[in-house]
Amino acid sequence: MRAVLKPMFSSASGIAATVLLIGFAALSIAAPSLWGEAATTNDITRAWQPPSADALLGTDELGRDVLARSLVATRLSLVSAFASAGIAIGVGLPIGLLASALGRRSTKVFSSIIGVLIAFPALLTAMFVGTIIGIGVPGAVIGVGVAMAPMFARLSQALAASIAKLDYVAAARTMGLGAPRVLIRHILPNVAEPLVIQGTTSVSISILGISALSFLGLGARPPEFDWGGLLNTGLKAIYFMPLQAFGPAVMIALAGIAFSLLGESIAGSISDSQVTGRMVRLGRRMAQDAKRAKAAARSGASARVDGADGGAATAGIDGVAATAEADGGAVPPVLDVQDLVVSFPSANGPVSPVRGVTFQLAAGERAGIVGESGSGKTLTVLAIAGLINYPGQATARRLAFNGQDTAAASPGALARILGTNLAMVFQNPMSSLNPAIRIGTQIAESSRVHRGLNAAEGRELAIAKLTEVAIPDPGERLRQYPHEFSGGMQQRAMIAMGLTSEPKLIVADEPTTALDVTVQRQILDLLERINAEEGTAILLISHDIAVVASMCQRVIVMYGGTVVEDLPVDRLLGGAIHPYTRALVDAVPDPRADPRHELATIPGRPPSSDEVPPGCAFAPRCTFATERCRAEPPPLSDHGGRHRAACWHPRTQTGAEPQDPRDTPEAGEAGGGGDRG
Repeated sequence: MRAVLKPMFSSASGIAATVLLIGFAALSIAAPSLWGEAATTNDITRAWQPPSADALLGTDELGRDVLARSLVATRLSLVSAFASAGIAIGVGLPIGLLASALGRRSTKVFSSIIGVLIAFPALLTAMFVGTIIGIGVPGAVIGVGVAMAPMFARLSQALAASIAKLDYVAAARTMGLGAPRVLIRHILPNVAEPLVIQGTTSVSISILGISALSFLGLGARPPEFDWGGLLNTGLKAIYFMPLQAFGPAVMIALAGIAFSLLGESIAGSISDSQVTGRMVRLGRRMAQDAKRAKAAARSGASARVDGADGGAATAGIDGVAATAEADGGAVPPVLDVQDLVVSFPSANGPVSPVRGVTFQLAAGERAGIVGESGSGKTLTVLAIAGLINYPGQATARRLAFNGQDTAAASPGALARILGTNLAMVFQNPMSSLNPAIRIGTQIAESSRVHRGLNAAEGRELAIAKLTEVAIPDPGERLRQYPHEFSGGMQQRAMIAMGLTSEPKLIVADEPTTALDVTVQRQILDLLERINAEEGTAILLISHDIAVVASMCQRVIVMYGGTVVEDLPVDRLLGGAIHPYTRALVDAVPDPRADPRHELATIPGRPPSSDEVPPGCAFAPRCTFATERCRAEPPPLSDHGGRHRAACWHPRTQTGAEPQDPRDTPEAGEAGGGGDRG
């Protein structure tokens, strides 16, 4: 019991439920003695008195204190609710448990009957039963209890049926245990948690049900009164004395909340105590094993443990290969994006979270797009893949894939171009894989549509691609569903799906965010190997500049929906010239740094799509910004060596760039030092 109560009292919901229940218990015991006279004494001269020091909620039509009556009614209301819940549990639980032990045909008949009873409105059932028994508290209690019994029967039958199929229940029956013992010892403890929740929740339902019947005149009759009857009285004066209904309404609400929180807390404490108990038993067993091992060693016995790896070690994949950069005009770029704009309608006009993005990607090149959240990275690649949903629109001066203009292509042509040459790897593979279709079918689907493969050819292709992405036992794995794969295997399956069409470009949007560090490295190594062996270009989107720098040959930095710098990765650490790029690099944690120094951060926050400043988007956060930066957006200009940046005053390592004559004196002094432009 202590193991159950300790977790319960350590939670906020458990403490709140305990406090409320103690309060209701105290009221049930003490309220009739303390305020019984004020609640029952009639005084017509004080009828419909407004709130005062003597009656905080005023008086009713007979001059009785409304607050006192609300408090005194606690005893009858709670006793009635407990009685109804007890009837529901006492009737429904045994029926449900016994039904689970019946044959299949009997269970179907039982389920059909219970389904019909549940489909009938519970309040109407309670009214019907209560009217037959007689108007009053007993009729209301029995009516609500009978109305809730089918819910308990259905829940207990379903839970017991799921447990009855398990091996340990079959073993208990094999040992000759009778049905009652199997139900009580092996089934009931394993379904206790949801039943406890339903049991405590049923008290809340009983409070509402009995109050509803009393409100309708089918419950407590004078001189008895409960919260529902008081609420009915308060309704008569709702327009000129609304506080008449306030007291019973608050009591009903608080009681319902208290028992709901109690169920949640008890269920959580049962689960925690079961886990704790298992851990304690495991610890004791391990301690006993250690003692026996030491005793055996002292007595001269020797023990040898033959260890096995349990599986082949995964060899690291050397995916780093020398990839020659494409010669400027010799080979057309696999991806050519010029002035890409993505817009969405809003109440204040179109909003463009991506504005004028321009870059090219050569065949076999590995490039990464980095930037803070909201910089437009994902929208950019979705626009490239034609995945901007209505009412969004993607327009571009030129958007070409492998030399073919996709911006002007028809939907059918676009599907053929992108479906056979572009592979997308998304951040969460579980949401990208269809949970109702087997992995092998999903991998081969694209090739069967675009290449006309039959089922056997699709299967062979799926096995080959699963093997290529290093998934063991591909013949067995392709028959499995996505939920049977780990996170890393799901991501590998996504990559395998894209490789079936031998794509020219793989777009990986945060492909390692939801994976652990080891699996992250494996996925990145796999992408590098595909790039080296197949010549497939890689476009990696990430907010982690360190990941991009470790894998890519080139870095595209985005901020506020635009490209602010495009540079080779070997210039990232020492040759970045845009202040934002430098700030991102400085913000990467360095394990060799002095731990006493604070981590570098970028002050402020990125602009929202509808609040982009007229000039440079980074100007409000840049310490080097001038009036020109705030008023005029800088173009993406060339700085030599395939290095471009959009900055009026690019940073240098050795000195300052020429000061623009339009800069204000104040702006000229803003940066200070020799690293200013």
